Parts: sequence; structure tokens; C-alpha cells
Amino acid sequence: MKIAKRISRLGTETAFEVLAEVNDLRSKGKDIIALSIGEPACATAEYIKDAAKKALNKNLTHYNPSAGIPEFRKVIAEYVASTRGIPVEPDEVVVVPGGKPVIFYSILACIEEGDEVIYPLPGYPIYESMINFAGGTPVPLRLREDRKFSFDIRDLRSKISDRTRMVIVNSPHNPTGGIIPKHDLHEIAELALKHDFWVLSDEIYSRIIYEGKAESISQFPGMKERTIILDGHSKTYAMTGWRVGYGVMPKQLAQHVARLVTNSVSCTATFTQYAAMEAVLGSQESVAEMVEVFKKNRDLIVAGLNGIDGFFCHTPAGAFYAYPNVTRACRRLGFKNSKDLQKFLLYKAGVAVLGQQCFGTRTKDEDQEYIRLSYVSSQQDITGALRRIESTLADTRLVEEFLDERHVKETEFK
Repeated sequence: MKIAKRISRLGTETAFEVLAEVNDLRSKGKDIIALSIGEPACATAEYIKDAAKKALNKNLTHYNPSAGIPEFRKVIAEYVASTRGIPVEPDEVVVVPGGKPVIFYSILACIEEGDEVIYPLPGYPIYESMINFAGGTPVPLRLREDRKFSFDIRDLRSKISDRTRMVIVNSPHNPTGGIIPKHDLHEIAELALKHDFWVLSDEIYSRIIYEGKAESISQFPGMKERTIILDGHSKTYAMTGWRVGYGVMPKQLAQHVARLVTNSVSCTATFTQYAAMEAVLGSQESVAEMVEVFKKNRDLIVAGLNGIDGFFCHTPAGAFYAYPNVTRACRRLGFKNSKDLQKFLLYKAGVAVLGQQCFGTRTKDEDQEYIRLSYVSSQQDITGALRRIESTLADTRLVEEFLDERHVKETEFK
């Protein structure tokens, strides 16, 4: 049977592959502390679940408009207007099942074959995957550790060409927890106006911030007309499995994106939209409490990582990920890269993390190694994971055993 060639251009979200490994090991009785998946460990707030139950009891389980329930779109428009300081109308909002569809539909609607899309590296892997799938040309923009994982505007300028159709920004950022400063966003805005390209602004972590303020590029003059804001409920309200996200974009583009929704999933589940609407309208106390817990977890994990030989970790300003530089540790232990370290920690220490290869195709000039750890777990799990990592890396017998096993596998493969 023949499969369309375009399927070969699709990447994946490696976090789910690692989750499958974790579940397999656990099914075999292995004790694994998972710091790999990016979702809040806390439960969805009761008032949100109650709203879903009420909607179900009212039989609100049928189709709704592809762009979303009108009342919910109005609530989102008012929320985005108040938080970003821009005017937003309901018909500029499209509700979709999660955040990924905003990436998927926006790129399909805006990018022609051969168009260039600049995206952050490291970054959420679906950016690169969807650019390739749509026939675009992915152009990575390196985020710099010495700039607290923002970018150098000179790098961005050097990558813009007459084929540039979109720049993707993500702040607060996955996987680094970095935040793009307002002046850097302003620089992007000026370039967007000068070179006439779209900006896809992934703001899914906009409420999970510890220092300063998460700024939106949409606030600058002329940018509302060329910005697509991606936001949703998965991270802010611990609703990853509910699948509620939304895009805010110019009305004409919203109409095209809504048609893509019609052609793919018809609509987002009705009762989840009513629950999501109540999430925005109701008390935000659970959000504040969750962020406060994350901040304490952040401080704990950063201090612990910086105490491990060969690790160095900046303090993330937002999201819920630590992204330590592990180059010295990898070189000292004889590991080829962070993928080796990821495998070693999973199978020898019982700790699931993600190596930097999970966050975009490496560039040839890249010589530093990083891993991502999600700190949404309990402090007990975080402390336990740090203890395991430190002790296992110090165990020369386990390191030699791992390197021998890797050599055997490589020999068999050849």
C-alpha cells in the first residue's frame, strides 16, 4: 500500500514517545520519576468540572459553530483585549481542540510551498513539523543562553529574506522558560512591518510567569493586523485533556481557519467550551495557587541542578521547565550528546527527562548540550529525582555499563 509522501515530512512530539517508554517500564515494575511531560500535575479546579457537569446535564453535547460557541468567543475576546491591551472582536477568535491546531491551521492557511518560516530553536517540535508538512522551509533562530534564552536581533535580521512569510515566537518559552523582553518583541514588530510577514505568537504560558510581565507582540502599532495569538486552557487551568485552545487573528484569516476546522474536526466539544468559559469567568484563585507552587518547585530544582557536577541551570522566568546546560557532564562521562544522557537517566536512574534533540533539528554549529525537566511534580518527586540523578552520574560502574550497552547496540546495528 502506498502512503502519501507528505506524511514523511511530519515530525512528532517526542515527549509522548518518552511517556510511552515510562509507562512500559512502570508496567514491568520499574520505579520511574517522570519529569518529561509538560502538563500540570494538579487537578482541574472543581468549579470548572462542575460547569462541565451542568452542561452535560443540559444535554449540551451537540454540534456548535466551527469557530466556537458565540458566548465563549465573546468571553475570550474580552479576556485577550484586557490582558494584551488591544481591541478584539468575537469574530477574530477561533476556538479549537487544544493549542496545536492553531499552529496547524495558521501555517496551512498562510504558508505556500517554498515559503520560509523562522522559528525558535530550541522550540516546541510541532513548529518545525508543521512547516515541513505544509511544504514550507523551516529557518531556525537560535535562542541564546547568554541572553537568558532570548535571541540576538542581528541573527533574526540575517535570516529574513524575500521568502520569509512568518516568524514564530513563544514567550514564556518551552523548553527553556525564557521570556522575550519587550524591546526584542518591538524589534520583531518593526521587521514584520518592514518585510510584510505574519507573526505566530505562542502565548500558551502567558499566565505562568514568576518575574516581570509576559508581553504580547500584538500590542505594537500595526501588529494586531498581522499577529496570530495562540492561547488556551491546557496549562493555565490544568486542562490538558479537555482540549480547549484558541487563536486570535484578523477576521479574514479567522474565516479561513474556521473553514479548516469544519473540514477536519467540525468543532470543539460543546460541553468543554462551557467549562472553559466558566474557567475564565470564575475565580482565578486556583491559577494563582498553582503558579505559586510552581515557583517553589522552580527554586528547588534549579538549586538542585546547579549542585550537580557538570550541570548549570539558569532560573526560568516563566512556564514550568528547567533547561540546564549539561555539556560538561556529557563530556566528562563520555556521552555523545544529551540523548545519551536522557537514556542513561531513564534506564539507570529511573528519571525521565528530555534531551535537546526533542526540541528541533540541531544546527551544525551547535556544540552545547541541554536537557529539559518539567517541575510540575511534587517536591518529594523533584527531590527524589535530583538525588537519583546526582548519585547515578557519580556511579562509574553504571556509566561504564551504559557505555558498553550502547557500544553493543551500535555494533549490532552496523
